[in-house]
Amino acid sequence: MSDIGIKLENLADIFPKEWDEAQRAKGKTLFLKRLSQLAHRHYGGKVQIAPKAPVPGFNWFNVWYTPGVSSVSTAIRDDNDTSFELSNRGNLVAVVSDSTRVLGDGDCTPPGGLGVMEGKAYLMKYLGGVDAVALCVDSRDAKGQNDPEKLIDFVKMCQHSFGAVNLEDISQPNCYRVLDALREQCTIPVWHDDAQGTACVTLAGLINALKLVGKPLSEARIVYLGAGASNTTIVRLIIADGGDPKKMVMFDSKGALHRNRADIEADKRFYRKWEICQQTNPSCIGSMEEAIRGADVLISLSTPGPDTVKPEWIAAMADRPIVFACANPVPEIYPYAAKAAGAYIVATGRGDFPNQVNNSIGFPGILKGALLVRASKITDAMAIAAAHSLAGYAERRGISPESIVPTMDEADVFAVEAADVAMQAIKDGVARTVLSWDDVHRMAQADIEHSRSMAQALCDGGFIEAPPANLLAQALEWTVAQLG
Repeated sequence: MSDIGIKLENLADIFPKEWDEAQRAKGKTLFLKRLSQLAHRHYGGKVQIAPKAPVPGFNWFNVWYTPGVSSVSTAIRDDNDTSFELSNRGNLVAVVSDSTRVLGDGDCTPPGGLGVMEGKAYLMKYLGGVDAVALCVDSRDAKGQNDPEKLIDFVKMCQHSFGAVNLEDISQPNCYRVLDALREQCTIPVWHDDAQGTACVTLAGLINALKLVGKPLSEARIVYLGAGASNTTIVRLIIADGGDPKKMVMFDSKGALHRNRADIEADKRFYRKWEICQQTNPSCIGSMEEAIRGADVLISLSTPGPDTVKPEWIAAMADRPIVFACANPVPEIYPYAAKAAGAYIVATGRGDFPNQVNNSIGFPGILKGALLVRASKITDAMAIAAAHSLAGYAERRGISPESIVPTMDEADVFAVEAADVAMQAIKDGVARTVLSWDDVHRMAQADIEHSRSMAQALCDGGFIEAPPANLLAQALEWTVAQLG
């Protein structure tokens, strides 16, 4: 590992010793943002296209291109499914976004999503052995409004080049319409990672957190702060896995969701939120203070903090409360403050704090499993299977209040997850290819090892240079200046 890599593993140690916890927490966010911008500028992004076949001699150009390749085209013409074997389609994902809800930064314009979409492609390759390409789409109409139908049409038109589609950073309510339409109208899996991916990993973390406090999911009182694509899908998966909707209350920017929210009922675009209004909060609780009193779990995917979740809310929760503060890039309350308020288990969406409940441990394995059995879609049952796969993997190696889910550096978790998801796809009848668990695990493991070995070989061979040490120094100097 390079010097900069070693220092980043001990991030808290690089800041001035006189900084308190609040300054260090804020400093980490500012530092990582600045370093990210410097590093992306230095490398010109973080992914590239590279050949997977050799050129032993000049005439091999005639094999990989014309005239030889015409036989590939006609073979695919006669049987479209051979495209999965005769091209890279079977291991290729389109990461599609209109960039209207990028992290916590809102509408960043179509090209503004490239940093995140390239990041998805990077993680898919390194963690899941899956190739991916970022496609940031301008779906605005003549009035400048983002039209979900344009995004739907785009994906339907380009689906024949890919084995799966990963939707990302699409604002609500368009995200609901886009996902639901494409899941039914495409012949390949269409997955909305902000919604389904986050829900899957959150469920995994909740399963193990409840085990640690000795509370069954069916009896847990859960409060949800934020009613965007992520949290509305989290509710749906938790209910599908045995959570009791009568013990749940969700809040959006206007208050609690319940059957008397006429504003939500009237806007048909928010049909997912209206479903939650009808299922949860039967007592029509209206305030956070009432809902949070005695609650076992708070799951927040809301406005980035650090002051969105109040310490007094946590103090009012049940014994050994569980707090998921998962807004990015800044959690709704920093873990140290949540712990000081009485939280027993705290999870965030960030990898520089314990318990990263982030879709990065979900989508590489889920998509790999779907691709290997050539699934036509990813069902809710497959997402729930992935959640239990992640929870079970962590439990087998040992869980604690500071470690409820696997981390991205546990390489085999993705191959195990892929195999578990593939088996559920076969069970659900959406797999075109039937394989055994061992076969999927072996194939996924081999592809993941190949991707990591290739990345290391490029570094060892000098084709990818180590990060210049001065990048860290520049980022640190800038951060200290910002915080005074």
